[in-house]
Parts: sequence; C-alpha cells; structure tokens
Amino acid sequence: MNQQLAFIGGVGPTEILIILTVVFLLFGAKKMPEFARGIRESIDTFKGVKKDLDKELDEVKREIT
Repeated sequence: MNQQLAFIGGVGPTEILIILTVVFLLFGAKKMPEFARGIRESIDTFKGVKKDLDKELDEVKREIT
C-alpha cells in the first residue's frame, strides 16, 4: 500500500523524488542545506502557532463549561 502524506494529496514517492531532483538542479548543492534550514524553521513556526491555538481553544472551552 502506498502511504501518502495528507497535506500533499496524491503525490507519491516518485513525484517527490522528481521534485527534489529539479530543486537540486535549479539551486545546486550549496543552497540545499540553506533551503532545508528554511523549511525546518517554517515547520517549527507552524508547530508553535498550532500549539498557541490549541492552548487558546482549551482556554475558551474551559470558559464555556
């Protein structure tokens, strides 16, 4: 069974490999670590915002009940 990530829909491993190859060819090997750091920072920011929203939702739920 082909496992797919929810946020990218029907994109499989082959498509991801093709996309990464194109990115590598466009930006080169020197830019890849910088690109990966940027993605990691974006993910960390997203997780932080999600955590804050969850905390606020819990507070609202406590006020309602």
